Amino acid sequence: MTFHPKMPYDTGLHQSARQLPEAGEPFAFTPENLARLEDIARRYPPERRRSALLPALYLVQRQQGYVSARAMAHVAEVVGVTPAEVEDVVSYYTMFYAQRVGTYVLQVCRTLSCALNGAERITDVLSRKLGIKPGETDPTGTFTLMEVECLGACDRAPVVVVNDQWHECLKPEDAERLVDDLRTKGLDALSGCHLCVEKR
Repeated sequence: MTFHPKMPYDTGLHQSARQLPEAGEPFAFTPENLARLEDIARRYPPERRRSALLPALYLVQRQQGYVSARAMAHVAEVVGVTPAEVEDVVSYYTMFYAQRVGTYVLQVCRTLSCALNGAERITDVLSRKLGIKPGETDPTGTFTLMEVECLGACDRAPVVVVNDQWHECLKPEDAERLVDDLRTKGLDALSGCHLCVEKR
């Protein structure tokens, strides 16, 4: 017997069956992002330049919203690895998207603490409100809904992360309002990680 909800690992944005990444438009870092990447890469010895791969992928995703196959090839050339190595990293980590996602990516934690505090009901409410299932993007391209594993804030469950920013202690009855607030206030609608908030 388990209290952990069944996770459909073979569906949605992160599937166990290999999918080719979307080719995307031709990609190159903007001069600002390239300068930022070079600043990061200088922190490593020249023979360890590949250590800047994760920051490079974050920069790609911030620049175009997802990591296309053409972006992977560009990153491989700039960082000094093979495109296959870049794709390995993108396909391993859930925070990178190899296909287009919405303006707001809502990641609902489904691990034990969040599950016991109503995460499944939060997903259901968000799914009904947005008219999509987990792993899908709404027709307007505004919202993508995902279910993910532990987000590391078990004491603040249930947790929803939106574009790498936190919303903690979300109650199912407040989930619809979160969507409405994101539409009107943007990321200012989020509560923020309490550890970051307390440091201010």
